[in-house]
Amino acid sequence: MSRTRSSRWALAAALLGGLSPAPLAAQDFYAGRTIDFVIGADVGGGYDVYARAIARRLPRYIAGAPTVVVKNMPGAGSAVAAAQLYTIAPKDGSTIGALMPGAILDRVLSDGGKANYDPSKFIYLASADSGTRVCLTYQNAKAKTFAEALAQPVIMGASAAGAATRDYPLMVAKATGAKFNVVAGYKGSSDILLAMERGEVNGMCGLDWNSLRSTKPDWLRDGKINLILQTALEPHPDLARMGVPEIWPFIKNETDRKAVQLVVSQQVFLRSYIAPPGVPADRVATLRAAFASTLADQEFLADAQKMKIDVNPLPGEKVQAVVDMLYATPKDVVARAKELIAP
Repeated sequence: MSRTRSSRWALAAALLGGLSPAPLAAQDFYAGRTIDFVIGADVGGGYDVYARAIARRLPRYIAGAPTVVVKNMPGAGSAVAAAQLYTIAPKDGSTIGALMPGAILDRVLSDGGKANYDPSKFIYLASADSGTRVCLTYQNAKAKTFAEALAQPVIMGASAAGAATRDYPLMVAKATGAKFNVVAGYKGSSDILLAMERGEVNGMCGLDWNSLRSTKPDWLRDGKINLILQTALEPHPDLARMGVPEIWPFIKNETDRKAVQLVVSQQVFLRSYIAPPGVPADRVATLRAAFASTLADQEFLADAQKMKIDVNPLPGEKVQAVVDMLYATPKDVVARAKELIAP
């Protein structure tokens, strides 16, 4: 992250109260307490890496110095963790979560039949990054470019519905004509990467670029993978320099373009952190300020640079506004987006 952006975020943190004392009631509440930090992803993936890095610094910015305990709760693209936070977790500020954006967007695209949580009612504390997702194939795959994937079958490993690694290859295939054969059922991105290495699948789609850089830098260094496509509202400069094409030129239908934009818009809040609905306002203010200060902390940013993870934060209020906008999307666009990510 640039020095200018870091300075702007530090100023924003100060304006949001990150450098001022927490309300007295919140100080009293957090003194000597434990905060459960539920990560809706498996150990070792990008969401886990980000959340654990934040958890190490977060307590210093919460008056009362609570202990933050990380708990992984993978399953259904973070929907398992989301449901637990919504229905079971205490609504007092002692439990927070890290959710994949698909768990938030999924309810926009569903008919409500599985509505055991309502993402629009979560309290959004921050997002650590907005990002770009990539489609990639392993070094021995026949399709080494997206143009080749348009002409010959590619077996893409995937996890559960609602996870980007399942939704994105389906969306890309339907919107562009890519010949992706999606094999779902893997536990998470790390398992799919292992499956690529074992030759079970040719590649994957929907992996966050920052996660790939932080978890598999040797694969990038040694040319073990082919980056065949990037998906984001704006191109990533590093990927553009590498010649990785964007999805947009390959989409010929305007309705499909709008639907893909809806799905891709979740990447604006790529690393979102939430509290359950009903948390008292003073504790929400304390948690939002703590996240803002943590994401501007110079030691945290130095750690992030070493781990090769990007930090482009958004304050909780901004994330909340983006989620509200998603839930106001026109019905015809939602309907087509649902078709694109359906098996």
